[in-house]
Amino acid sequence: MQLNFSTIEWRDGKIRILDQTLLPEKVIYKDIDTVQEIAEAINVLRVRGAPLIGAVAGYGVALSAQKAKNTKEIKDAITLLEQTRPTAYNLFSALNRMKKIVGAIHELPLLILQEAHRIKKEDKLLCEQIGKNGASLIPERAQILTHCNAGALATCGIGTALAPIYITKGRIKRVFVPETRPVLQGARLTAWELQQAKIPVTLICDSARGVVIKEVNLCIVGADRIARNGDTANKIGTYTLAILAKAHNVPFYVAAPSTTFDLSIESGEQIPIEFRNPDEVRKIGDCEIAPKDIDVFNPAFDVTPNEYITGFITENGIQTPPFQK
Repeated sequence: MQLNFSTIEWRDGKIRILDQTLLPEKVIYKDIDTVQEIAEAINVLRVRGAPLIGAVAGYGVALSAQKAKNTKEIKDAITLLEQTRPTAYNLFSALNRMKKIVGAIHELPLLILQEAHRIKKEDKLLCEQIGKNGASLIPERAQILTHCNAGALATCGIGTALAPIYITKGRIKRVFVPETRPVLQGARLTAWELQQAKIPVTLICDSARGVVIKEVNLCIVGADRIARNGDTANKIGTYTLAILAKAHNVPFYVAAPSTTFDLSIESGEQIPIEFRNPDEVRKIGDCEIAPKDIDVFNPAFDVTPNEYITGFITENGIQTPPFQK
C-alpha cells in the first residue's frame, strides 16, 4: 500500500523525520544531523511508536559514526539513545545490533549506515506481513476498536495494529479511535492517518470505550514490549480496554513484530515503565486544564496480563494461548 507521507528517510547524510508533535495541524518534515537531536526527537515524541523508535535510533548511531573520531564516541551515542525511552523494546533491539558491529568490524560509518537501512527495510516488510496475517481476522463490514497509534506513523511501513486494516480496507465499515489521553495520539495521529487513507474512522472519548465495545467485532492494539509469557506493555489505557473486551466477549489482539518480544524477561512485572512530564496531564497543548501545582501520576504505559489477550498477530502468523512460558 502506498502512503502519502513518510516517517523517516536518510537524505544526504541527514535524517528526515515527520514531526509528529505538530500533527494534524501541520505536516512538517525536520532534517536532523546530530545524535543529540535524534535523542531529543525521541524524548519529546517527534518520532514515536516502538518500531519507528528502533529504526530512528539505528540511524542516530549512523549519524554518530559519520562524525566520530573513535569507537568510544559511537558507544557513547548508543548509551545516549538507550536512555531515551525505557519501555520500547525495539529501541534496544536495534541498538544491540549496532553494538555488535561496533565491537567487531572496521569501516564503521558505512557498515553502520547499511545496518540502519536494513532495520528500516525489515520493519516495512514486517508490517506488510503482519497485515497479511491479520487480514483473516477481519470480517466483512468490520467495526474495529484500536488504541493510541500503532499505524504507519509508528513504523517504517503500514503499521502493526493498523496493518490488517490497511490490507482489508474494502471490508472496513468503521474504525473507532479513542483520543488516547494525555498526549492524544489517537485523536492527533491515528484519526489523521486513517483519514489520509480514506478509511472510515470515528473519534471517541477514552471514557466512551465501554459503550462502543458493544458495537465492535474485535480490538487490535500495538505493543511496546512483550514478555516471554505474553504480558504486554502498551500505551496507558490498553489494560482497561482489554478488560472491557473480556467482559463483552470481544476478541482482543495485539499486533507486533518479533522485534518487540523481549524473551529475556519472564513476565510483565519485569517490564520497565516510563513516567513522563506531569504537564502532559495538566495541559492540553498550551492550555492549562488543572491547577499548576496539582500532583500528577503519568505512566506512559500499562501492562496487560496475557489472560486478557486473544492472540498476537506477528510476521510469523497468529499466536494464540497457551503463550510461551
